[in-house]
Amino acid sequence: AAATRSMSSSEVVTFDLTGSFETHNLDSAPSETIDMDKDELMEHFKLMYTMRRMEITCDNEYKARNIRGFCHLYDGQEAVAAGINAALSPEDDWITSYRCHCQALIRGGSVSKVIGELFGMVEGQSQAKGGSMHFYNKKHHFWGGAGIVGAQVPVGVGLAFANKYSAKPGDPMNVAIACYGDGAANQGQIWESANMASLWKLPMIFCIENNHYGMGTSIDRHSSHSDYYKMGNHIPGLRIDGMNLLAVKQGMAFVRDFCSSGNGPMYVEMMTYRYHGHSMSDPGTTYRNREEIAFTRSTRDPLEFVKKTMIDAGFADADEVKKVEKQIRREVQEEVTKAKGWNRPSREDLFKHVYAKSLESGDFDYPDHIRTSDTAKSFWKN
Repeated sequence: AAATRSMSSSEVVTFDLTGSFETHNLDSAPSETIDMDKDELMEHFKLMYTMRRMEITCDNEYKARNIRGFCHLYDGQEAVAAGINAALSPEDDWITSYRCHCQALIRGGSVSKVIGELFGMVEGQSQAKGGSMHFYNKKHHFWGGAGIVGAQVPVGVGLAFANKYSAKPGDPMNVAIACYGDGAANQGQIWESANMASLWKLPMIFCIENNHYGMGTSIDRHSSHSDYYKMGNHIPGLRIDGMNLLAVKQGMAFVRDFCSSGNGPMYVEMMTYRYHGHSMSDPGTTYRNREEIAFTRSTRDPLEFVKKTMIDAGFADADEVKKVEKQIRREVQEEVTKAKGWNRPSREDLFKHVYAKSLESGDFDYPDHIRTSDTAKSFWKN
């Protein structure tokens, strides 16, 4: 992103985004420049570096067997979540796949709450009942963390329907965004949801995070149509360089304005890359080679892009950036230590919300019996 100094006396810099966007069925496109000052860009870098350190910590703690079960990491894709968050309103609704640690962090979470949940601690964000795939924060309009491939998209369309239903006629609407991977893009439920969103002109964003491998299958082997931003047929689409934070923010601001203004849904394809395998059980090197991963790290890493952008713009030097990185590494480790000191839930806590007595919050009943892996520790109501 080439930078030119603004003529004003402020520390705003104009960055060039030429080549970051491709459009489908659109009469306009995002601006190919974006203005940003040091404080804003530094805050984006801090958030993205915190995401990266948190996910690397998850990798280490999983290998140390402090995290069990499924665990899908987001390192490499940080610019997507950070850029979307920068463009959306806090009142906009967001739902995503089970690769959701970083979105949970952004939408009202903390490193300790995320890691604590993965450790199975009752103080974790979902009180030890969700684990890696099921984060949720109603107050901050974050609806998950969906464990079934593609199942978040119909829910996202429902959120968009609610936003349109509750909006005052003529006013801009809050939008809903459902993020899913290229491996989910051909799901039937997504096609059905897109049809409804288009029919009813819902403020819905279908966001495909194209990291090029649906689990362990490359896009040219699992999809006959790999221009995912065109998959909505007549529904407008936008492809964005998902490794460029500035492009994601600018592109998503354009998309939000389009959808919130009553124009209906839009398909967005983020061109990104994940460094880890599909999950912690996947080494990620059987269907791609280490050279490919290393090449992407060295040429397109989203954190290195922001770091270089700040230095080239004169916002910071290498020593200042290193100081920030060191501080964040320390803060993340402190949050992990805090989470390790939390508590495991009791059996009563774990089985609290299996049956509901009514629609009132907190009005629940215990099942008569829940069998665990150890029969001697099975739960009996009486």
